[in-house]
Amino acid sequence: MTKKILLFVLTIFGLVTVFMSSSVLFDWFGIREKEGNYVPFVVIANFICGFLYLTAAFGISKDKKWSQYHLILAFIILIITFIALYFHINSGGIYETKTVKALAFRTVLTLIFTIPTLKYLRNEEINCSCNPWNCDFKFL
Repeated sequence: MTKKILLFVLTIFGLVTVFMSSSVLFDWFGIREKEGNYVPFVVIANFICGFLYLTAAFGISKDKKWSQYHLILAFIILIITFIALYFHINSGGIYETKTVKALAFRTVLTLIFTIPTLKYLRNEEINCSCNPWNCDFKFL
C-alpha cells in the first residue's frame, strides 16, 4: 500500500467514521432511528477512533512518527471495546449483529492501517521546533 493510498483511505474512513458516529450520538438526519439497537459505548469508541484516524492521517502526511501511536491507540480502544461488547452481550444487553461485524471489521482495518504506518515512519526523524532556541530532537 503506497503512502498516498493509505492517506486517502485513512482520511475518508476517518471522515465517514466521525460523521456516522456523531450522527448516531447526536441524532442527526434521523440516523439513530435507522441504526436500531445500537450500543452507546461502541459508538463513542468509534467516534474517538474517527478523530484518531484523521490526526494520524495528518501526521503521516507530515512524516510525523507520533501518527503511528494514534493508530495503535485506536486499535487498543477497539480491542477494549470488543471485550466490553462481549460482556455486554453475555449480560443480556441489547445489540445488533451488524455491530459485532462492524466492530470486527473496524478493528482489523485499523491494524491494516497501522502496519504500513510503522513501515513508513520506522526510520523517520521528528523535527520539533522548540522556540526560542529552534532545536531539533530525534525520537526513537
